[in-house]
Amino acid sequence: MKRIILSALLAAACAEAPAQMMTLDECIAYAIENNLTVRQREIDRQSAEQQLTSAKDAVLPTISGSASQSWNFGRSLNSSNIYANQNTANFGLSAGLQLPLFNGLQTVRNIDYAKASLVAIVEQLEAAKDDITLRVMAQYLQVLYCSELEGVAAAQAELTAEELGRRQALLEAGKIPEADMLDARSQLAQAKLQLVNATNNRQLALLDLAQLLRIESVDGFDVVALDTKEQPEIRDPRPVFDTALSINHTIRANELQISAANRRIAFAQTGYIPKLNLNAGLSSNYYRMSGKPNESFGAQFRHNFGQYVGLQLSVPIFDGLATRNNIRSARLQALSAELNLETQKDQLFKAINETYYQAIGAREKLAAAEEACTSSAAALEAVQGKYEVGRATPVDFENAKNAFVKSMSERAQARYELILRARILDFYATAH
Repeated sequence: MKRIILSALLAAACAEAPAQMMTLDECIAYAIENNLTVRQREIDRQSAEQQLTSAKDAVLPTISGSASQSWNFGRSLNSSNIYANQNTANFGLSAGLQLPLFNGLQTVRNIDYAKASLVAIVEQLEAAKDDITLRVMAQYLQVLYCSELEGVAAAQAELTAEELGRRQALLEAGKIPEADMLDARSQLAQAKLQLVNATNNRQLALLDLAQLLRIESVDGFDVVALDTKEQPEIRDPRPVFDTALSINHTIRANELQISAANRRIAFAQTGYIPKLNLNAGLSSNYYRMSGKPNESFGAQFRHNFGQYVGLQLSVPIFDGLATRNNIRSARLQALSAELNLETQKDQLFKAINETYYQAIGAREKLAAAEEACTSSAAALEAVQGKYEVGRATPVDFENAKNAFVKSMSERAQARYELILRARILDFYATAH
């Protein structure tokens, strides 16, 4: 039994230290910064901010200026209302202002809708961060689980190699047949194959984590082990769900989308309200006729200078049912948002309860695996003692060793499953 423990320790001590070690928190922060979905949600947030700015700017007046130049050639009506051959030129300048005095509450309600949309998109951004956090957490623990299995496989290979050396000595002393030696070599080959598979599985798990973090190469990349000695506390699912309803970003985003949809209905209803605009402008022009005396450019601009101020009232009578259709579409979107909220609540309830029962199952499995490890270790030690004095066969020893290795693997799987599920419950119950 001592030789087994020493072999496992040697396998862990001989592992080469990577050039770049990252903790779980560092992996999460790095993934959030580089994840494409999170970056897309950040762009959506900036776009929503711009839409809010545009909605606020709609209260400002619009000012425009124009200039025109035209030439007429050939026969045309003159000032005496007689057709004559003459050439004329006309140049004009104008500037106009339009100020919405009352646009049927359209601007105010559009600002409300833009604000509600922005807040909902901010929550969607946070929900995207939560999603990548859970994914990184699960993959990080998968790497640690595969690392522990690799250590178990390395310990098994070293123990099998020691057994091969012992049988070699017994064969040379003529105490065992050559078939036992061949069987030991076969067992060592299988142990080495299991070690290669375990190493590959760990490398693939590390690669999956690197892809979540968007790290191009896994060369020199590794993770820092967690303290897994103490069993984590498993939260009760009902309080976790009640808390998550008020702090979960996905739920809050859907609630805010309902609010935004209701504001869009109010905005669409402004199509029925009259609108009043103030219009004002300045203009002047210069006119020149060939063969006739013409005032100078400056004199004409002074004499032809004009101003105007007016009010424009627009009363919607019939717009081809566009407003009615916009209202119906907005109401359907509000109904869809309400259904999405109920769906997200159901999914959250299911996820929390599934996680809870998975954690309970992992805890029970861990307890059974701990007992199995203790029993199989004692059995292996007993069989090893009998085998060394010739009272047990190589098959008995190999079966005891495999049972011990299996119990260690199952214990590692149950331990990391329990850690993962408990951390997920903690995540749902904690504000971020």
